[in-house]
Amino acid sequence: MQKTVGSIKNQIFKDFEVWIMDGNSSIETQNYLNKLEAPFFYHSQKDKGIYDAMNHGVSLSKGEWYYFLGAGDTIEHKNTLSIVSKKLNVNLDILYGNVRYDKTNFTSKFSNLLWIKNTLHHQSVFYNKKLFVKINYDTNYRVLADYKFNLNLYCENIKAEKIDAIISNCDEEGISKDYNWSLYKEELKLKKTHTNLGFYPFLSLLITLKFIYRKL
Repeated sequence: MQKTVGSIKNQIFKDFEVWIMDGNSSIETQNYLNKLEAPFFYHSQKDKGIYDAMNHGVSLSKGEWYYFLGAGDTIEHKNTLSIVSKKLNVNLDILYGNVRYDKTNFTSKFSNLLWIKNTLHHQSVFYNKKLFVKINYDTNYRVLADYKFNLNLYCENIKAEKIDAIISNCDEEGISKDYNWSLYKEELKLKKTHTNLGFYPFLSLLITLKFIYRKL
């Protein structure tokens, strides 16, 4: 967590607030977070999972744009938010870039590839506040609520723009790295509710093959 906070403090751009949502951290971490001063705001309460915590963070935030970082993630460079801030405008719905993940660069895409897999990394996206007026993260999904959110946005033909830059460095121990069957069951559920019956068997087979491949 300290390296995450440090990367935010290091930003040249300073016009933001940071809500740290804590459901179950160690006493040592809680003591550290309680000592932080504005623009950091620490909120500790029991939640139903990370997406419930994110929804609560959204409800507390006063900003016009939302960006989500997990504990252990870091913003790439001290100029990152300065560069991003110059691209944000009221007519834009999302602005996204790339991330460094698992020691490689993850190239985000907001395209029809989203039907196959989540090609829009959560830590690469800046969301306009107005998007969360309509919907929040679906807490019925433990791991893929951000995928569902992004797929919903794609179906609505929102205005998206890409910035050719690494936005963040992502921790390799996130919950989406837990390749158990429950993750793929969530993806099957998501695809079943968002695709027509003719296309679903193909996606179902693809998801099953992905699970088998990960287990080899």
